[in-house]
Amino acid sequence: MSQPQIITAFYEQNGYDPVFVMDHIFNGDVDLTANYLEKAGQHGLDPNMFKADQIKQLTAKFKDKKAIKDLNEAYHDIATLELLTANSLLTYSNALQYGMVSPRKIYQRYFTATKRPDSASMFATLHAKNLKAFLDSIQPKNPQYLMLQKALLAGGAAQGMSKEETQRYLVVNMERLRWKNKPHEDKYVIVNIPDYRLDVMENGHSALNMRVIVGEGRNTDNQISLAEYNENDKIDRPFSRETPQLNSLIYAAQVNPVWNIPQSIATKEIMVEAAKDPYYLENKGIDVYQGGKKVDDPETIDWSKASKGDYEFKQRPGDLNSLGKIKFLFKNNSSVYLHDTPARNAFNQNMRALSHGCVRVGDPLALAKSLFGDSKAYETIDKDMADPKPSPTTLELPKKVPVYITYVTCWADENGTLQYRPDVYGLDVVLYGHLKKFLADSNTLATL
Repeated sequence: MSQPQIITAFYEQNGYDPVFVMDHIFNGDVDLTANYLEKAGQHGLDPNMFKADQIKQLTAKFKDKKAIKDLNEAYHDIATLELLTANSLLTYSNALQYGMVSPRKIYQRYFTATKRPDSASMFATLHAKNLKAFLDSIQPKNPQYLMLQKALLAGGAAQGMSKEETQRYLVVNMERLRWKNKPHEDKYVIVNIPDYRLDVMENGHSALNMRVIVGEGRNTDNQISLAEYNENDKIDRPFSRETPQLNSLIYAAQVNPVWNIPQSIATKEIMVEAAKDPYYLENKGIDVYQGGKKVDDPETIDWSKASKGDYEFKQRPGDLNSLGKIKFLFKNNSSVYLHDTPARNAFNQNMRALSHGCVRVGDPLALAKSLFGDSKAYETIDKDMADPKPSPTTLELPKKVPVYITYVTCWADENGTLQYRPDVYGLDVVLYGHLKKFLADSNTLATL
């Protein structure tokens, strides 16, 4: 049993009445259910997982007047068929509605609200009266899913990839589409990490898009391959600078921000550079603090001997500030945000997993206008970003805008053409490792 406690509770509540056998076998519902289960390969899933053949064999046995020899055999087979049907229906329903794998259990940097099957949803499955209507209702209807599904069943190979690699791309992204974590708001900001792209979505369409730079990953050589990046592909070991997957609400923009430099960057980069060049800090507009007080002459400190953690570093607003002229704030536990950058040339690179974890946006002023609209706040942003003597200003959004940072490596574009992106963080490898035991083999797919 995949959900023994749910199934036990269901039959306890029903006085152990075999409802599927008694209510659904002779009207054809159980055979119909088995037909859906044996076509699970259409979703990239192994039909054997759902015991369709065993269900059909037992159903046929009950319809054959000579197949059952005595009462004990009848009771045994009723119980077997009942539990097989209940368990398989539950497993199949959960798989199609919520996915086979919980992303929160396999990814260390996954903070997106994702609904998983609970007792209420599973009891609703077991209480379904019209099984055909229920099974039809849970088939994914997302146009993206249907296009990936069509490509999977066609069995071809994408340009520059083997058939096996192409299949992996399709099945892991179909699984992602089954997760209940998709935006539902009329307007939201979404960043797709492998595509290095930000879109402002309004009523289902992209109203604004731009290039972004995301956190550095573990697979930045852009290799599209099945190679494992460690000894166990089921263990997620993220690189320290990877941008997390999350959802939140953008609530404010800070113009001409002060950069409170994280301790890890201060220790590994700032102090190292300051040890080489005593004027590095001043040239970069970086102030030093000790015990909460500003240090007047940081160039007199021997940074090669300074202990990490003794000092704090803040970069003043200006043209050299690593956050650029504006950053967009949203609550999260990873201390990441969207922000401008003075390093504009990096946006011309194809591989843009280059940051410390935050998302650098290609057109921050356009994003500000999209979020604030034609308002006095936007006028202030536009003016302050051009101020030659900048000072920090924080402006609250009149209405918070949802933001989603996600990870999708294969999708159909507006022309229906499948797009593939390198698995820059190796997250496809992790997901595929967990999905392997559930997936249909190529021979099964070829017969569908």
